[in-house]
Amino acid sequence: MSIIPNFFGGRRTNVFDPFSLDVWDPFEGFPFNSNFRSLSDQVRSSETSSFVNAKIDWKETADAHVFMADVPGLKKEEVKVEVEDDRVLQISGERNKESEDKGDTWHRVERSSGKFVRRFRLPENAKVEEVKAAMENGVLTVTVPKVEVKKPDVKSIQISG
Repeated sequence: MSIIPNFFGGRRTNVFDPFSLDVWDPFEGFPFNSNFRSLSDQVRSSETSSFVNAKIDWKETADAHVFMADVPGLKKEEVKVEVEDDRVLQISGERNKESEDKGDTWHRVERSSGKFVRRFRLPENAKVEEVKAAMENGVLTVTVPKVEVKKPDVKSIQISG
């Protein structure tokens, strides 16, 4: 895991960027915080909370906007899909930390735990009242149907003269 921030990570800051609701932290990845924990504590903490960065793909088809989120190991009861303010899709969830029994010796903890929240501004052509979600094999698929675009009526005008 790198503790050097990725300044060229490809985050776009365009006002029209559908991912613009993501919160950008300019100090993300730097090995310090207000509690001044040791570097090893911070690295271990960031390893176990990396689930916060749930990976989500968004594709647009002729009929819908389709979001696919990798949520391995979660049950559908542990994931929430909501539409806020008629135009913001929010996908959230939580993976609980493995319980520790006294006497257990952990040699490595790589599976992430913690909460995640991802938000996407939906375009005007989204039918927010018909959103559907399904989960299979650790992938959450959210389908947002699109409003049919009505072609404008064209009326031919006779030219006199």
